[in-house]
Amino acid sequence: MSVLVVTGTDTDIGKTVFAAGLAGALGAHYWKPVQAGIDPEGDKERVAALSGLPPSRILPEAYRLTTPASPHLAARIDGVEIGLDALALPKVDGPLVVEGAGGLMVPVSETVLMIDLFAHWGAPVILCARTGLGTINHSLLSIEALRARAIAIAGIVFIGDPHAENERIIPALGKVPCLGRLPHLDPLDASALRTAFASAIRLP
Repeated sequence: MSVLVVTGTDTDIGKTVFAAGLAGALGAHYWKPVQAGIDPEGDKERVAALSGLPPSRILPEAYRLTTPASPHLAARIDGVEIGLDALALPKVDGPLVVEGAGGLMVPVSETVLMIDLFAHWGAPVILCARTGLGTINHSLLSIEALRARAIAIAGIVFIGDPHAENERIIPALGKVPCLGRLPHLDPLDASALRTAFASAIRLP
């Protein structure tokens, strides 16, 4: 089993769309361990619609919380206690794409951050970043945090409108591979994502 973890420099980066494209391109299983917020749907449902994968490859979350908030807060509001034993990587045949919640420093519980899970899993991470203003700082801080915990970085992928300088300087300063840039798609559907992913993204 090969595992790739998809995370972002912030929330609402576009990592779910990227994870759907990646899982579809690899023919992988997809897993989001903690879903916080399901109105009108969760990320699992969005990936199912965009990836082209059969339902059997979209794995159920370990925790499906109704409140759109940090997992530790959503769990508290929903009256759920997140147990780390339930967040062990599922065993599947072939590749597994795992999507984190929010950014690296999002608390899963009162004592564990999302990045701590990544370190525990020992799988390489793909970092999704915006192209616009502020992304240099957010991206380089995220890269430093991953390296401080000896987490392998498979590469950085940009999501959004083109910005040649940001797309150049971040991989250069961060010393990470750039896997490409996924543009905003309108309309966004499985066919458009598959086409854009094939032409714009280099698989790690």
